[in-house]
Amino acid sequence: MLRKHSHLSLITLGLCATVISFNLSAHGKHGHEHQQSDAMRKASEGIFEDNNVIDRALSDWDGVWQSINPYLLKGDLDPVLINKSKKNKDKTVEEYREYYKKGYATDINMIGIENNTIDFHTAESVSSCQYTYSGFKIMHYDSGKKGVRYLFECKDVNSKSPKYVQFSDHIIEPQKSHHFHIYMSNESQEKLLKEMDNWPTFYPISLDKDDIIHEMSHH
Repeated sequence: MLRKHSHLSLITLGLCATVISFNLSAHGKHGHEHQQSDAMRKASEGIFEDNNVIDRALSDWDGVWQSINPYLLKGDLDPVLINKSKKNKDKTVEEYREYYKKGYATDINMIGIENNTIDFHTAESVSSCQYTYSGFKIMHYDSGKKGVRYLFECKDVNSKSPKYVQFSDHIIEPQKSHHFHIYMSNESQEKLLKEMDNWPTFYPISLDKDDIIHEMSHH
């Protein structure tokens, strides 16, 4: 218990420093401008060779992250939905809104990751657990594109955090994440891999509404 409270204190005390760090990258260079090789760009679009996928450490997701679900529900992301509807012509704006409402749905408003420990913040409580790496799974989608989920497990039976979590961020090799989708379950990794409809999405806590719209519009 002491370790848990100590870790949470570190997350809280380190928040300002983390925000400053993220601000430097967020406002000095937007996410779509990060230098990428052609292979990395294609991988982010779901095109890659299976043998190019590499194990990653949880530290790739270190930082303090905010759910973008509240922005969607307030209508702040409407410019993104309108742009997607015009560009793809496969869904109306309202259809995209319903799609993302289901995808982004979560009661977790903030996630802190440090020293292989994940803190899940809701309006009512904070849960914490140290996670161990369980490998990755290459996903094959109906569209013909592919993705990778990186799997982690909480083995502390007393923790109220999700037992199984999976990260997907359009990256297939060790590299710091700029945003991520997270899948969570207490059942099994295998069952969680079948989850395709709910993928809570998190961006650095330093980003405001306009920053997030900018990031989403260029991915």
